[in-house]
This record gives sequence, structure tokens and C-alpha cells, in this order.
Amino acid sequence: MSADRSRETTPDGHHVVIGGRRWRATDPSVPEETAARLRHHLMAARRAVRAALAAGDAEAERAARARVDGAKVALGERGTPWWEQSEAVRRRRWERGLAALDDDTTS
Repeated sequence: MSADRSRETTPDGHHVVIGGRRWRATDPSVPEETAARLRHHLMAARRAVRAALAAGDAEAERAARARVDGAKVALGERGTPWWEQSEAVRRRRWERGLAALDDDTTS
């Protein structure tokens, strides 16, 4: 994020506000090591989207966008809001998401 863009958290902690726009916050119960791995997958997938767009490869773009979505869901930033889920459901969400992303990069 550039230095000129402020980042705040809403009072309930459910969203971050960046540049005046509200985004769902990462689930705070995701362990930091796991969140870091998920963010790594997310950024790699975003780079893959950009490369696929530049190459005009629609199939690669779809696959990369699916990986972006998988990482965002695992982080709790998409899908059912994390604050509406039990701890067990939240843990399964990030464990399954990380396993799927790890498997995708090894295949």
C-alpha cells in the first residue's frame, strides 16, 4: 500500500477502510504464519491474473482468479462473514483453503 493511503479499522473490527473504501478485514483468528502463507498465495495468484491478461489467455485467467478467490475466502475476506461463523468452521475454512492452494502449486 502506498504511504498516501490511510488504513483504519471499523469499530467492530469487521472491516478496514483504505482510501475511503470499506473492505472486509482478514479473520483475526487465522494464525499469523497461516495468514502469511495465504497472502503469499494471494499475491502470486494476482500476478498470475495480470500475466494471463497480458497474454490473452482466458483459461489461465480463470484459473488464477479462482486461486485469488480461494485465498480471499480462506482469509475470511469473502464468503460467509467470519464473525458469523463458529471457531471450528473458521478453522476448517482456512485449513482447507491453504491445503487447496498448496496442492494447486504442487500439481
